[in-house]
Amino acid sequence: MEYIVLLISAVIVNNFVLSYFLGICPFLGVSDRISSAVGLGLATTFVMTLASAVTWLINHKILLKFNVPFLQYVAFILVIASLVQLVEMFVKKVSPPLYKALGIFLPLITTNCAILGMALFAALRDYGFLQTVVYGIGAGVGFMLAITIMAGIREHMQLADIPPSLKGAGITLITAGLLALSFMGFQGLIKS
Repeated sequence: MEYIVLLISAVIVNNFVLSYFLGICPFLGVSDRISSAVGLGLATTFVMTLASAVTWLINHKILLKFNVPFLQYVAFILVIASLVQLVEMFVKKVSPPLYKALGIFLPLITTNCAILGMALFAALRDYGFLQTVVYGIGAGVGFMLAITIMAGIREHMQLADIPPSLKGAGITLITAGLLALSFMGFQGLIKS
């Protein structure tokens, strides 16, 4: 039951994009089409899941063992950058259209602060290995959920009659704010 609560909390209640405002750059930049949003969401979920396992191992088997926890930021950033490079090479080989659709945002997963935030939150909360992996999966699925919902809304807004002064970034930021407010309604679902 503990893992289910942790998963639901990471996906909905404490969504990284809509609650912590981590990963806003790809959230706003890639959420114009559902296909690219789902692709980026899957890639981010994959990287978050792998990063959660690898960063836990590095943190507990190396950094804490040798009493150098101050190297967490550097170690976690190196792990994330390496994993993103692997994912980029895999996507380029397996799905060239998705690679082209993601464009510059695929390498930007490296600087997606949601991934680093997930690794640091898991270390700060002293999660066990399985808890950290479940938390990583939940954070990735939550990111994918948020970016896919936003992409669906933005696709529908292309057909809407929006005042010229709000077109573009204005209506996108208003929509993101309303989406964040709607996710705040789930705060009472899980006891913190």
